Amino acid sequence: MSTPDFAAPASADRVDHVAEAARGNGLTVDVVDTVADARRLLNDTLPTDKTIFTAASETLRLSGIAEDVDESGRFRSVRAALRERNADRDPEQVRLEAVTPDVVLGSVHAVTEQGHLVIASATGSQLAPYAYGAASVVWVVGAQKVVPDLETALHRVRTYTLAKENERCLAVYGQPSVLSKILIVERELFPGRARLVLVREAIGF
Repeated sequence: MSTPDFAAPASADRVDHVAEAARGNGLTVDVVDTVADARRLLNDTLPTDKTIFTAASETLRLSGIAEDVDESGRFRSVRAALRERNADRDPEQVRLEAVTPDVVLGSVHAVTEQGHLVIASATGSQLAPYAYGAASVVWVVGAQKVVPDLETALHRVRTYTLAKENERCLAVYGQPSVLSKILIVERELFPGRARLVLVREAIGF
């Protein structure tokens, strides 16, 4: 059995197939050609009157989307507000604001051809708002994260994503990462709550 190339973007047909499958699972789906297109789309459509929490994500960082939300002043960024109150912030209040924003914005580590999403985490901080805590969730996902099935998705997380995140954490924090918790989203029951922006290019890991 050949080793999958987890860095290579899926074909246009596969991305379109995933989009249809995800729509069938209750997600709102946008398909865009480039990372720049995704950035413009979100700048045009994210609400400016609701709180937005940007989950830690290389996709959001590399695309500039995190900077747009947290630094531009156009949006009600939870991260920006927490930074301003850094001196006297209550840890419990910080946790509640991060878990229950109006909108949580992030990415996933794999999306299957059945339209199921897999997100891995060391702390689990982004998993609670993704699953239920946030009123709405937006995931920006590069085409290289498309995989055939759940088994391959978990293989991608354990053998590819974790290795990349480990390298990043060693470089930034001087310590390795750890895989502690995994969220699998098979369906969204609340119409309009979950939005998936599929990018035909590779972005993040």
